[in-house]
Amino acid sequence: MVVVVVLLVLAAVALLAGAHWYLWRRLVRDTTSPGGLARKAGTVAAVALPLLSVVALSARGWAPFRVQQIVAWPGYLWLAVLMYLLLALLVGEAVRPLFRMLPQRRAKSEPDGATESVPADEPAPVTVPASPPAPAPASSEAAPASPEPAPEPEPPASVLAPSRRLFVSRVVGGAAATAALATVGYGTYGVLRGPRVKRVTVPLAKLSRAAHGFRIAVVSDIHLSPILGRAHSQRIVDTINSTKPDLIAVVGDLVDGTVKNLGPAAEPLAGLEAPHGAFFVTGNHEYISGAAEWVDHVRELGLRPLENERVEIEGFDLAGVNDIAGESEGSGPDFVKALGDRDPARASVLLAHQPVVIHDAVRHGVDLQLSGHTHGGQLWPGNFIAELANPTVAGLERYEDTQLYVSRGAGAWGPPVRVGAPSDITVVQLASRGA
Repeated sequence: MVVVVVLLVLAAVALLAGAHWYLWRRLVRDTTSPGGLARKAGTVAAVALPLLSVVALSARGWAPFRVQQIVAWPGYLWLAVLMYLLLALLVGEAVRPLFRMLPQRRAKSEPDGATESVPADEPAPVTVPASPPAPAPASSEAAPASPEPAPEPEPPASVLAPSRRLFVSRVVGGAAATAALATVGYGTYGVLRGPRVKRVTVPLAKLSRAAHGFRIAVVSDIHLSPILGRAHSQRIVDTINSTKPDLIAVVGDLVDGTVKNLGPAAEPLAGLEAPHGAFFVTGNHEYISGAAEWVDHVRELGLRPLENERVEIEGFDLAGVNDIAGESEGSGPDFVKALGDRDPARASVLLAHQPVVIHDAVRHGVDLQLSGHTHGGQLWPGNFIAELANPTVAGLERYEDTQLYVSRGAGAWGPPVRVGAPSDITVVQLASRGA
């Protein structure tokens, strides 16, 4: 097992090093002059930025929380910029040959017959000296010698047009950098702005008329961390309360850190308001962050943890199961305990962090499962990878007689950036078919 971990770490380091070598080659070496200040600065950045990302990724295990906060922003943001730089440069490789087909620029306006300046990376044309003119016939009177025109001075090197290769490299590199920075900037703004509210109506055949129109505010993947702190959780609380839900469901991955470090960031959750209360189930990141302590802490904040248990709400049963990551601690999901002895004639709503447990929900006759975990892919094209690991990445789908709704989540893991997968809080309105 240790050998496998070492090999995976070495492979990750090699991949990171290779990616940064390619970036240095295309964005620094191909666009700057040897020995110049720009090349020196780019080379330093190509070494320092990946090291900063490695420190940010590993800081949780050894660094004080304040240090984690300092290195997290630049370290994680660079990972997002790196990904979109690579994607943009790969597109640039496809269009690079088209740029080379463009006509060569002239260094300056030349009179007819003047010689065109030759790019540095193209061979100079061979000039064959012309034959000397035949001597004029002797004359009795020598014609006065006309003064020869002074040679025109050479223009300085800075005036000459850059080579075609240099020009293309600068255009492609500049466009790639602009696209990557704009994409990451907009994606970061989307996270810091806070999640938007979605509304979904879900009809349940067994739901009583008394519960028709019951509204559940579903929020997942808040991911409080060294980057997303108290202001982030306050925005989420304010957004949830503004929807005036009947019940609030926090379906896992609330935190990325310990109660000691992130307890103050979670305090705004005590302000959640709903007539039927707020409920919580664990996600996989809770088991990295000390699940038992967090379960106790959210209870102190006024949320009710559902640890493989259920409660009866007017018109339906609300159940919750632990995340499958808890199996490593002997506290994984227990569907029999949560759902085994309930009245099957009543509608049931299950809170479960990961969508992959939908098949267990189907076997136990659940009417609606509410999940998160996927982030909707978070960073395009991550949604294609998420589709390989999850039955549903985002939205509402049906599996036999069970419906599954997956939220994209309200926060972000790693880089505080979302591209193509905006964060959300969903108000799920239950509808009775008999109403």
